[in-house]
Amino acid sequence: MTTETVAPPRRRLPLLSGLRRTQVGLLERVALVAVVVLTLLLLAVPAVLPHTARDIVGDPFVAPGGHFWLGTDSQGRDVFSRVLLGLRTSWFGALAVIVLGALVGGTIGLVAGIAGGVVDTVLMRLTDAALALPGTLVALMVVAALGPSLRNTLLAVAVTWWPWYARIVRGQTRTVMQLPHVDAARLGGFSAVRRALVHVLPGSLGPVLVAASLDIGSVLLVLAGLSFIGLGSPAPAAEIGSMSANGLTYLFNAPWIALAPAVALFAVAVLANFAGDGLQELADA
Repeated sequence: MTTETVAPPRRRLPLLSGLRRTQVGLLERVALVAVVVLTLLLLAVPAVLPHTARDIVGDPFVAPGGHFWLGTDSQGRDVFSRVLLGLRTSWFGALAVIVLGALVGGTIGLVAGIAGGVVDTVLMRLTDAALALPGTLVALMVVAALGPSLRNTLLAVAVTWWPWYARIVRGQTRTVMQLPHVDAARLGGFSAVRRALVHVLPGSLGPVLVAASLDIGSVLLVLAGLSFIGLGSPAPAAEIGSMSANGLTYLFNAPWIALAPAVALFAVAVLANFAGDGLQELADA
């Protein structure tokens, strides 16, 4: 009598498996891949661009085409290079804001959800108070107090963004705390810190990642808006908002100076939103 060996089922990566499902639309799949490609491209931008943000490469107000794909600005700098460098600053700046906000808010939400009682009440009331404040006004006040710079702008936006993650993590933590494996860890004598980091936190990360992916487009626009009114890096640094603001002076005789960075930012924000929708569909699948 012979016995047949049955091979164990092959395990698939959740992302790749989810992408094959019909619930995730083609547009969202393309956006997810495009976001990864965009991130890698923006990482390599300083090394592959022939010009920096400050290089004078030609005559002022050269129209797009030929050697200068997006023309030159009022000082003869390559608009294409400056747009890519500005997108790099905005993209990784938005990621930094979201990571910082998620770390601060996630920590507060995790502590509140696990501790419960008075600690939960106090932390959530503080979170509610932070949510009640007008975010844009708070960001303007922080930048005005610290001085206009990219670092201060990122910090100001992160200050207004953490409460959302605190609410998400707190709610998810309260749900995960009811699961059997958390009770088993408690009965097994594991410390509260270990239960939080090993048994509760991993189960709370999914909604945070989805929320973060959906927030990227919004943070990009907020950072550009602050830069547009002069609260970003000082000139001649390449930032999307300040480039569009400076280009408004020449809107009728050289519209590409203002429109190129604005259109590029809009396209990236829309791409990020579609990618966030795709990630949300993957999480729900």
